[in-house]
Amino acid sequence: MGLSDILAVDLLSLSITRLFIHTYLSNKHLAPLATVSLLILSLLFAFPAQAEQSNRNKTTQTQNRAKLSDVQQAIAKQESNIFDTNKQRSNLEQQLKTDDLAIAKVAKAINKIEVELSNTQVKITTLAKEKKQLTLAKQQQERLLAQQLRAAYTTGQHDYLKLLLNQDQSEKIQRTISYYQYLNQARTKEIDQFQATITQLLQISTEHQEQVEYLQQLKVEQLQQDTQLRSSKTQRSKTLSKLSRKLLSSQQQLNKLKGEEDNLNQALNKLAAIIQAEIDLTGLSKLKRKLSWPVKGRMLHRFGTRKQGYLKWKGVLITAPISRQVQTIHNGTVLFSDWLKGYGLLTVIDHGNGYMSLYAHNQTLLKSVGDRVETGEPIALVGQSGGQEQSGLYFEIRHRGKALNPKLWCK
Repeated sequence: MGLSDILAVDLLSLSITRLFIHTYLSNKHLAPLATVSLLILSLLFAFPAQAEQSNRNKTTQTQNRAKLSDVQQAIAKQESNIFDTNKQRSNLEQQLKTDDLAIAKVAKAINKIEVELSNTQVKITTLAKEKKQLTLAKQQQERLLAQQLRAAYTTGQHDYLKLLLNQDQSEKIQRTISYYQYLNQARTKEIDQFQATITQLLQISTEHQEQVEYLQQLKVEQLQQDTQLRSSKTQRSKTLSKLSRKLLSSQQQLNKLKGEEDNLNQALNKLAAIIQAEIDLTGLSKLKRKLSWPVKGRMLHRFGTRKQGYLKWKGVLITAPISRQVQTIHNGTVLFSDWLKGYGLLTVIDHGNGYMSLYAHNQTLLKSVGDRVETGEPIALVGQSGGQEQSGLYFEIRHRGKALNPKLWCK
C-alpha cells in the first residue's frame, strides 16, 4: 500500500467518524453508544496505518544499513588502494635510488676515464716532442761524429809508437800527440752522449707506444661505460614513468615535500652536532657578494618563492647540462656525500663557524665524507637524481641550520 492509499484510508476514517459523531450526538440516547463506536472505529483504522508505518520504517532502516555497508566497503577498498599505492610508490622510490646510484657509479667511472684520457693525451704529446728532440739530437751527433772521423782520416794514419821513438822534430811530435788526445777525448764524449741519446730515445719511444695503447684501452672502456650508462638511464626513465602514473593530490604532494624537507633538516641537524671546529675554517660571514656560483646556468627557482602550498624554496634551482662540473663555493670539509630522498645525490660541505653549503640532484659525487676541498674544486657532476625531470643543481647556504639567500653571497 502506497502513501496515497494510506492518506485515502485516513480521510475515509475521518469522514465516517464525523458522520457518527453528528448522528449519535444529535440523539441523547445514542451518545454513549456513539462514544464506544467511535473508539472501535479509531482502532480499526489506526492498526493498519501503524503497521504500514512500522513496515515502512523497517524498510528504510534496512536500506540505510545496506547503504552504510556499501559506504564502509567503499572506504575499506579506498584505504586498501591508498595503502597499495603508497607501498608501490615506496618501492618505486627505492628503485629510483638504486637507479640513481647505478648511474652515479658509471658516471664517476666515465669521469675518471675522461681525466685519464686527458692526462694520457698530454703525456703522449709531451713524449712525442721529446722523441722529436732526441731524434734531432741523434742526427746532429751522427753528423758530428762523421766530421770527426773524416778529420781523423784526413790527418793521416800515424803510428804512435813510431812517433814516440822518433827523436827528430820532438816538438812537432808532441803537438801531434796532444791533438790526437784531444780528438779522441772529444770523440769519446760524443760517442757517450750519442749512446745516452739512443738509450733515452728508445725509452721514450717505448713509453710513447705504451701510452698510445693505454689510450686505446681507455677509449674501449669508455665506450663500454657509455653503453652501461645508457642502460641505467633507460631503467631510470621506466621507474620515473611508473612513479608519474601514481598521481598525488595537492595535499599528498605537499605532505611528500614536507617530509623530504624534514628529512633534510634532520640530516643537517645531525651533521651540525658532529662538526668539529677547525682553526682554518673561518666561515662565510665576510664573503658576501664575493663567492662564485657553484655552476653556470639559468635560475629556474629562486630563494623564498612559493614551492607548494605554504612551503617555499630554501635555496635555488639552477638548470645546467648533465655532467657539467659542480664546484664548491669555498674551502671546507665534506660532511655528507650520499643519496637522500627528494634530493638525490647530495653533498654537504662545512665551511666553519656554522656555515654549510648544500649541492643536490647530482649525477655523481666526486668527493667522500671527510675530504678537504678548496675553493672552486670540482665536487660533483650536474644530474637529475632524486626524480628530477630536468637536469640541474639545487643549491643552499645555511648558517646554524637557517637557510640563507645564496644571492647575498654569490656574485
